[in-house]
Amino acid sequence: MGTPGSVSFMSQSGGHGGRFVELGLERRINFSKVVSFGNGADLREGELLAYLGDDPETGVIAMYVEGVEDGDAFFATARAVGRRKPVVVYKGGLSEAGRRAVVGHTASMGGSRAIWEGVLRQVNAVQVQDLPEMAQACLAFSLLPPKPYRGVSVVGGGGALGVAAGDAAEAYGIAIPLLAPELQGRIDDFLPKPGSSPGNPIDVANPFFPPEGLRQVLRLAAEDERVELQVVTSLLYHYKSQASALGLSLAKVAPFRELAEAAGDVAKETGKPVAFVLPSPKQGLDDLDVLEVLARARRAFLDRGIPVFDEVSDALRAVGHLNTYYGRRHG
Repeated sequence: MGTPGSVSFMSQSGGHGGRFVELGLERRINFSKVVSFGNGADLREGELLAYLGDDPETGVIAMYVEGVEDGDAFFATARAVGRRKPVVVYKGGLSEAGRRAVVGHTASMGGSRAIWEGVLRQVNAVQVQDLPEMAQACLAFSLLPPKPYRGVSVVGGGGALGVAAGDAAEAYGIAIPLLAPELQGRIDDFLPKPGSSPGNPIDVANPFFPPEGLRQVLRLAAEDERVELQVVTSLLYHYKSQASALGLSLAKVAPFRELAEAAGDVAKETGKPVAFVLPSPKQGLDDLDVLEVLARARRAFLDRGIPVFDEVSDALRAVGHLNTYYGRRHG
């Protein structure tokens, strides 16, 4: 199970329970407890949720549920627990075909999509659509300070990354504020030319932007009081061409340790957390070295408390879940 942590998961499916643990270990989610309760012949979802709500070793509760035995009692418990800690819910069986499968799987009544979504919203539970989204949400809840993040800086090499970030941020109600001209000028001093842009999204023009340059850019962007979180996309797989030209392994060329150190230092200095995005478009047998380096990079970042996501849309969606939960709880 790895290092003990603050995320507890209960599942009305043994298969989903095992798969979520695998996803969690891949993403370095540290679990406190994992419970598979099947058809609930003994303990049910409400009792387990109440227990985890009172458990001092549990900070984030994730659950896969197909149906509930006592809806009123369950949702009353979810409301009470949600006032103290996040409850992330993946509800199976919301489609017509899914409801039929639920009856055959655990003999539970699945309920309608509209009712479930409405009630989960009322009790301030975080609803996700699949296990990967649940893992991303748990990672954000367990590593980022407990607050909403209304404004972010987005840093990365490539204009299309900024476009994707802008679209995702708007979809999840997150602002990417345009930095003031004076601050843009100071950031621009550290950016390569041509092709870069200091406005926010901050385009560093190429995937080989050095860690020390990133350190300075993040320090400066954090000066904007509207920026509460910084999201960095690093295309480490591009270093494979450099490694081949130098006759070295990718692990010796890709500066993931230095990037993790720079991001961790800035987060501590500024009090504004940093999240990293490490895309992995290379999945073939010839790219096993890329997958190894990305796994090492993920560990280097997570060891410094920096959450890592596969795509910028995943990162911003997870932040959107934090904003929704803490916004309602503090509202």
